[in-house]
Amino acid sequence: RPFQSTYYDHKMRAQPALLRARAPYIVKNTITGAAVCTLVISIYAYTIRAISQDEFEDVVVPDEPLKRT
Repeated sequence: RPFQSTYYDHKMRAQPALLRARAPYIVKNTITGAAVCTLVISIYAYTIRAISQDEFEDVVVPDEPLKRT
């Protein structure tokens, strides 16, 4: 069996060494990912809510331009 200098096998599946190396970070990374997703969704929801409350009644809409024949 030849030497492999990668954490993946020939089918590109993670080998046990890679899984052991990632194990301490799984929970922290999951919590961080959930926090970032929550932040993005809350900013998006706030923006949509703030924009939907805008009233454009004070904006003067120009008349339709004259058609020249």
